[in-house]
Amino acid sequence: MANTLRYLLDNAAAESGGRIAIEYLDGGHVKSITYTQLQTSVKRTAELLSVAGIATRSRPVALMLDNSHEWVEAYLALACTATPVVPMDPKLRAAEVSYILSDSETCAIVTDAAHIPLLEAVLPGLPLVQTVFLYHCDGAEAPAQICSRRCVAVERSLDIDGKRALTDSGRYAATHVAEDDTCAIIYTSGTTGSPKGAILTHANFVIDAAGAAESLALFNRNDRFLVVLPLFHAFSFTANFIIALTYQARLQFVRSLRTIGEDMKIFHPTILMAVPLLVEKFAQKIDDALRNNRVLLLFQAFHLRGLIKHLILRSLGGRIRVVITGGAPCPTDVISTMRRFGIPVVEGYGLTEAAPVVSVSNWRRPKIGTIGPAIPGIDIRIDSPDAQGIGELIIRGPIVMKGYLNRPADTEEALRDGWLHTGDLATVDSDGYITIRGRKKALIVNREGKNIYPEEVEKCLERDRRLKDILVLGYHDGQDVGEKVGAIIVPDTEQFKGPDGAVRPEAEIEAEVRAAVHTLCGDLATYKHPRKIEVRFEPLRRTAALKIARGHYQGQLDRP
Repeated sequence: MANTLRYLLDNAAAESGGRIAIEYLDGGHVKSITYTQLQTSVKRTAELLSVAGIATRSRPVALMLDNSHEWVEAYLALACTATPVVPMDPKLRAAEVSYILSDSETCAIVTDAAHIPLLEAVLPGLPLVQTVFLYHCDGAEAPAQICSRRCVAVERSLDIDGKRALTDSGRYAATHVAEDDTCAIIYTSGTTGSPKGAILTHANFVIDAAGAAESLALFNRNDRFLVVLPLFHAFSFTANFIIALTYQARLQFVRSLRTIGEDMKIFHPTILMAVPLLVEKFAQKIDDALRNNRVLLLFQAFHLRGLIKHLILRSLGGRIRVVITGGAPCPTDVISTMRRFGIPVVEGYGLTEAAPVVSVSNWRRPKIGTIGPAIPGIDIRIDSPDAQGIGELIIRGPIVMKGYLNRPADTEEALRDGWLHTGDLATVDSDGYITIRGRKKALIVNREGKNIYPEEVEKCLERDRRLKDILVLGYHDGQDVGEKVGAIIVPDTEQFKGPDGAVRPEAEIEAEVRAAVHTLCGDLATYKHPRKIEVRFEPLRRTAALKIARGHYQGQLDRP
């Protein structure tokens, strides 16, 4: 089927087998993998999975690795043999990993040796996870078992039935992949409660990538996609990985966020997908250079903007054609600064449940501040608009997920009459350009584009019975883009008594509450931790249903 990752990989190997698919740095040297080599590695990895007992269309397999060629090979080995993948952030804490593995009912996990301590902590409570596949066991013996689960050292085991992997009787060749097969289950905070697994098909991703590419009319097979954002994130997965695979272009992996500037000069990328925070840093460096670099100051004095553009472009590798940003709003002044010096910045909009790209700006004629028109092949609508035309943005089309895993009520709430309800408030102008006006849902989106759902943090804090009222909400800090996580806590003062039986001073209670919040949040990823904690001693306002009136407190933690 054309709308599958399997078709994209096979087509790339057939048409561009000798072209470079992946580049990465190892020991200071650039290493490369061609499309033929990538397909061969995928076939061998798929065979290893089969020998280890992972069946086609089995229960899902989790993938928890940093960006790397191993991530790509493992993902394709699973997806191209019709095995659903649960991509996971390798920085998640034990409680978060345990929740996702349990909820998704995964039968195995692909990770690396660095995560052995985490696995030892979570596997005793996960009876369905029977096999662990470990990368990067070099220099140390991989354990035969972890918590009585079979452990497979991937690099050392790839020669098992290696010849069979490349024949018609191998797992890869013997498997047919359909467009509606589940490709991934991606966990997203959604609109209520704990993170939910959005079920996305091969067709969802491939059609979404094609629509985004058609909107931009930008990409070609000579492009070099610098991969900075994590591939477990739906935006990076589709915009970097799937589009590059579609065009048989090149993926280039940076070593770390700290080496982006150096890596760009080595790789000379043409396309960069970024969150606004990264674009802001680029713009700030340009601004600093324009104020402090004597050569650039001289060029400005003589109005030599062309030379300034050349030097700035050279500092970014010399070939960048466009920067595409998503996940959170990008400041308009940052976009203007980058464009002024010859680097178009394009904003897009999406959500995991839509694979994820919904709209993208015209990179040649953008309307800065909008998120562009909808990509081809989908329908959008503003539901129940008010007098200003503001209403909920809803979406219909082949990019929309099947639903949430094992959550029929949540699926029914999100998918109504064929339309995906985004929870985002928006307007659409006469040219079809969408502007996001706010959110119906309480989801917090930080400046890095990461989603934090307040109820997940609240549930974590509720474990301390001394905390009577707990409200977690996003707040704005001055002119900073995105939101930060804040918390308003009302302690049960009766639980804070001294040896004499009297309630302790409020200052002591406040200090202990703050310490408790920090301790309790140790089970959550760092970006979910409250940055501002306000301790109050009056009960929080509640609705008639006795729920905390969240809307009443919105904005109260904002800093001017």
